[in-house]
Amino acid sequence: MSAVNAVISRQAVRHNYQRIKALAPKSKVISVLKANAYGHGLLEMASILSESDAFGVARLEEALTIREGNIDKPILLMEGFFDYHDIQALVTHNIQTVIHSLAQIEGLESVKPLSTLASPLKVWLKIDTGMNRLGIMPCQLTQALARLQAIDYVNDDINFMTHFSCADDLDNEFTHQQINEFYQLIDAKGGQLTLANSAGILGWPQSHADWIRPGLLLYGCSPIMDRIGADDGFHAAMTLSTSVIAIKPLVKGDNVGYGAHWQSPHDTQLGVIAIGYGDGYPRHAKTGTPVLINGKRYPIVGRVSMDMITVDLGNDHDVKCGDVAIMWGEKLPVEEIAQWSDTICYELILQLTSRVDITFVE
Repeated sequence: MSAVNAVISRQAVRHNYQRIKALAPKSKVISVLKANAYGHGLLEMASILSESDAFGVARLEEALTIREGNIDKPILLMEGFFDYHDIQALVTHNIQTVIHSLAQIEGLESVKPLSTLASPLKVWLKIDTGMNRLGIMPCQLTQALARLQAIDYVNDDINFMTHFSCADDLDNEFTHQQINEFYQLIDAKGGQLTLANSAGILGWPQSHADWIRPGLLLYGCSPIMDRIGADDGFHAAMTLSTSVIAIKPLVKGDNVGYGAHWQSPHDTQLGVIAIGYGDGYPRHAKTGTPVLINGKRYPIVGRVSMDMITVDLGNDHDVKCGDVAIMWGEKLPVEEIAQWSDTICYELILQLTSRVDITFVE
């Protein structure tokens, strides 16, 4: 049995999907499974989210893994292909692709895939409306569209997408600008549209369009600044836990951990917990970061080390060696741990290491 366990609730994931559908009932859903489904298990999540209209991934390897799992749902390669040699794999395995540059279009024009296609290659043309990362410039739209439609193995019905840069901040008007610019650019161009990521789904209903692209929300975490998933009716899918392995008495003035980073201001008792940055727990979690033991929060004291952390239990506690310590989950939101660690919850759920035992429950 592993010292550290991540238990993932299938029921929570299904609940979150239905909650997303309720928020955008007229939109089809591309469930985003990139980065091993945000650390939750690619094929397991694809199975749980079988009601999705399509799956979105970042890398071709992820798409091929889904296909190797005998899953025939539409798959969208959201960063597009990196090399023109990948084009044959797209058409062979019926994988849709984002096109975000004229160089990619040139690659499509230069390749003649095998003629054993069940259907033409489906393309989503990405327009940069201000993220300034991927996407053709608005002034390139007419040229890009004409060149794509002239390629004989590309589906004539081109879809369109863009990506928000500030949708997590509900007070930032730049998202309105991006939405308006996108709709103006694709007016009368035909094709289906997708704008909304998880933050767009929650905060910008005018962006829902034909398709939405939930990622983080599927796993019960909030993409909105200063909010947790439960605020909007989502359930945390992952509970990360370990156990208490020692309890030590301290006297006032005792130092704790590497660098004597924390000094006890009073007589107390210390709980030693079997998790550290070697398991993916954030090394920079500050003193005071909560850990949940027997329903009560205890603050981390001293530095997080590779295999252990320490918490201040006080002198009036019922904690015993072997008790379960919850690091994040339904009753201790991962968003809160991220704030204590000066990072985002995306990073925490993604960075668990191979030492963590991941199991799935209903």
